[in-house]
Amino acid sequence: MRKSSTFITTLGAVALMMGGMAIAPQAVAVGEMPSKKVCKSKPKDPVVAGGCIATDRKKGNCMACHSFAGLEKTRLQSGNVGPPLVAMKQRFKDKKKLRAQIWDATKANPQSMMPPFGRHKILSEKDIDLITAWVLSL
Repeated sequence: MRKSSTFITTLGAVALMMGGMAIAPQAVAVGEMPSKKVCKSKPKDPVVAGGCIATDRKKGNCMACHSFAGLEKTRLQSGNVGPPLVAMKQRFKDKKKLRAQIWDATKANPQSMMPPFGRHKILSEKDIDLITAWVLSL
C-alpha cells in the first residue's frame, strides 16, 4: 500500500509541475531571442525585455541588419549589413561604450549605417538601456 501511495503522490507532483510549466511564460536562454509569447507577457527581466525591444520590428528591429543566437529557431532572417552580435561582453568591455554605440553609432563612425536610435528618438532612454543589457548577454 505504501508504494502505491508514494507513486500516486509523485505522479500528482509531476502533473502539477507540468501544468504550471504550461501556464508560466517560457524562460529565455541567455544570449537568445525571446519568443513572441514571452514578449507579450511584458517580462520584468531587463535582458529579456531588451531582447523583446530589439526584435520588435516597430522598435529596435536589430535582426534587419545583425544576426544573433535564436534567429535560426524562427522564421525571421537576419541581415548582414551589421556585424553579428556574438561575444559582445568581450567586444564591449565598457557598457557605456556599447550604450553610446546604440544611442548614436555615427559618433564613433560617421559613415555608420546604424540608425542613431537615441539622437533621433527612435527609442527611449529606458529602451536603449534594456537593449544594451540584452546585447551584452549575447
